[in-house]
Amino acid sequence: MLEHEALSGRVIAAAIEVHRTLGPGFLESIYENTLCLELGKRGVSFERQFRVPVFYDGRIVGHHELDLFVEATLVVELKAARAIEDAHFAVVRSYLKAVHRRHGLILNFSRPRLDMRRVIASGAHDVRPSSCFPHFLHSS
Repeated sequence: MLEHEALSGRVIAAAIEVHRTLGPGFLESIYENTLCLELGKRGVSFERQFRVPVFYDGRIVGHHELDLFVEATLVVELKAARAIEDAHFAVVRSYLKAVHRRHGLILNFSRPRLDMRRVIASGAHDVRPSSCFPHFLHSS
């Protein structure tokens, strides 16, 4: 059994319902709005457009904005693209590094069937956050 498989399954089930209802062809923001409604109906907690500082040499050099950060555990990247590409995986891995987590999902709503991919970053859970990192992102 994969770590966080139950949580991933709940997010995927909600995304399937959104895709089944709307189908392909909408803007990413519409899928995001609808998925947030569906996750809320299912009692799944999340942060939307979650802003995370990016550090270099102990200093903030910018910020990432995650589409969804589910239960402070799972990064969810939403796409309305022709296909999921290597660049999408690289972006999600950078998000995972920024929040010191290992597990993410890429959900692409533009296909006739919902395209979903797991992203598991190696070693992200071992990175200790800086003391100026928000306390709720510290690993326990």
